[in-house]
Amino acid sequence: MAYQHILLAIDLTEESGQVADKAVAMAQQGETQLSMIHVIEPLSFAYGGDVPMDLSTIQEQLDEHAQQRLETFADNLGVPVAQLHVVSGHTESEIHRVAKEIGADLIIVGSHGRHGLSLLLGSTANGVLHGAKCDVLAVRVQESSA
Repeated sequence: MAYQHILLAIDLTEESGQVADKAVAMAQQGETQLSMIHVIEPLSFAYGGDVPMDLSTIQEQLDEHAQQRLETFADNLGVPVAQLHVVSGHTESEIHRVAKEIGADLIIVGSHGRHGLSLLLGSTANGVLHGAKCDVLAVRVQESSA
């Protein structure tokens, strides 16, 4: 069964290329549309909403920077990317929302394959898996050697 529309969720770290390679390979197997999403958690999430200053200008700059990085990343894939989505909000719920909105039948996310405490606390890949209305592929990424 070939997928019709893949949503590639990336965090724009060095490891994103490993996840993108898998998505590109799958998209090239058929007439599959590839879209990408990068979710920015709002600054107010990090500070619990109790910030005594207006963060909207900084948030806009972060959003613009992420949009530019995502466009560059997509350009370097060598395949057409149908849609690029830079959104702000809770990562898992935004990935689910956009997947439903665009009619994705597969979401691809990276997974670091952590064990122990971080496994118990959950991960983005785990969160995406448990709320998705379509298939989810978690691609195990190898940590970059610094």
